[in-house]
Amino acid sequence: MKNWHTYIVRCADGSLYVGITTDLEARMLKHNEGKGGAYTRSHRPVVLVWHETASSESAARKREAELKKWPKAKKEELAGG
Repeated sequence: MKNWHTYIVRCADGSLYVGITTDLEARMLKHNEGKGGAYTRSHRPVVLVWHETASSESAARKREAELKKWPKAKKEELAGG
């Protein structure tokens, strides 16, 4: 059974990107190679600033959707920034 993760990365311009993955290390490499999300492709490099493990893909997607609705200040607080 795969572990799913919801994560937040900080982009080079200070913006935050929220996503999900089963392999955080590989996903960060893809983002920084320009092969990740379309948004991060033009906002590299990215740095992982927060993540949590989810019980399923569905749970990870729900958490991702929740976080994407949050204002940046609330995401910053979660990320410790």
